[in-house]
Amino acid sequence: MSELVTAAQMRAIEQAAIASGAVTGLELMERAGQGVVDAMCKSWPELADGAHSAVVLCGPGNNGGDGFVIARLLVARGWSVEVFLYGDPGKLPADARANYARWTEIGEVAPLDNDWNDPGEAEVIVDALFGTGLTRPVALPRVLLALAESRANGGSSPPGVRRGRDTRVVAVDMPSGLCSDSGRALTREGSAPTEGGVGAVPAAEADLTVTFHALKQGHVLADCPGHTGRVFVHDIGIETGVEIAPVQLVDAPGQLAKGGGHKFGHGHALILSGPSGKTGAARLAARAALRVGAGLATLATPHEALAENAAHLTAIMLREVDDAAALERVLEDARLNALALGPGLGQERARELVPVALAATRATVLDADALSAFAGDPARLLDRLHGTCVLTPHGGEFARLFPDIAEELAATPTRGPAFSKVDATRMAAARAGCTVLFKGADTVIASPDGRCAVNAAVYDRAAPWLATAGTGDVLTGLITGLLARGFDPLDAASTAAWLHTEAARSFGPGLIAEDLPEELPRVLRALSS
Repeated sequence: MSELVTAAQMRAIEQAAIASGAVTGLELMERAGQGVVDAMCKSWPELADGAHSAVVLCGPGNNGGDGFVIARLLVARGWSVEVFLYGDPGKLPADARANYARWTEIGEVAPLDNDWNDPGEAEVIVDALFGTGLTRPVALPRVLLALAESRANGGSSPPGVRRGRDTRVVAVDMPSGLCSDSGRALTREGSAPTEGGVGAVPAAEADLTVTFHALKQGHVLADCPGHTGRVFVHDIGIETGVEIAPVQLVDAPGQLAKGGGHKFGHGHALILSGPSGKTGAARLAARAALRVGAGLATLATPHEALAENAAHLTAIMLREVDDAAALERVLEDARLNALALGPGLGQERARELVPVALAATRATVLDADALSAFAGDPARLLDRLHGTCVLTPHGGEFARLFPDIAEELAATPTRGPAFSKVDATRMAAARAGCTVLFKGADTVIASPDGRCAVNAAVYDRAAPWLATAGTGDVLTGLITGLLARGFDPLDAASTAAWLHTEAARSFGPGLIAEDLPEELPRVLRALSS
């Protein structure tokens, strides 16, 4: 897996590299500026040669220093460049001040205020205002908010704002206004997003964002993917140099195809079904568990739903489980090593069966009704959980189980680093004492020891077709099947989330939940090739 770092971790990495003598701050700034120019030319080959025009907006920190380097490098390529500075040049950090001085030998620096709204005919606006260093709400230049609003409105500029014919925005590290740890826009307490008449989106939007060394956590969380455009990571040639515990970005797992051996060697998943008329969700989960490699899968169903389930199943076995006592008898078979409860289970049935399942201390996935059934008294559930459980809430279910954490996450962020979905999921996992998978396009998976991963179904991995009934039940089955095969809970949840997204991307538009298990072999074959 690749790493996602916070602003503080990135600062520590850079400072360690400078302290080691391997590189200077000025050299890092030069490499960063060159990386932005290279990414611009690679993204838009028509800008690689000839005379073009840019406006570079420089901020009061080292992000502004990167901007001065970018301006100088563009001029060296024959570009016409205007530079604006937000703040006092005398207060710039030393390296940024040195690059400010180098730029002033070439061109002028105009003061920038938030009323600036005329980029003229500039083909590119470089947003080098705040990057990863933003810790408080700021009044952004009107033009950046107006361009963001024009994108939201289909391309028309608000009155009073000039816009070049094909103005592109390039953000250095992060579009200004966004917290790089949480991906959320920082807003003044009590202010409305539309304050000042523009800025329905209270942050800049870029067509291209260039960041350095590694993706930042915020690039894949919350609002950020809708603001960054294409994201390019430029290697500035530094080693980590410090001990950090980064969040991992889930990427393709290794070989997942089953080896040889007896079917019981690959685990036996037990999925609890709900009553007649509500059995489809559990069947989806069971089929997914089998497809992902569980040796066997059994559906535990009430008597009234036996015939209904039998009519739809072949490879999946059936056991009659009407009540807690029946489930206790079934669980006497120690070969049943992974359980799933929740999809279509019904809340009354969940309240009866979940305690029995948890008392068996098998690897257990709880979803849907198995979570909502305890909304009035979440401690009844949380106090019974053990380390091999995986909870898979969506936003509403998360709020019912962890109302105080959800409230903090929903609050408007007024300072940075803002409370993030990563923070919320880690807190929930620590409280529950087990792995929590918090669903969304930015699915965050955390274990109680603090390990954390993000399955980002954004940018080129976006899979909007997953927003359809039953896909969450398939995810539950995938996790259960991997647990049955012996995967660690965090690995099972992370791998399942990745496979879930890839199966949806492989199938494409028109996807319904039943298609996901059937598309899985194609994804698994691709991993094996």
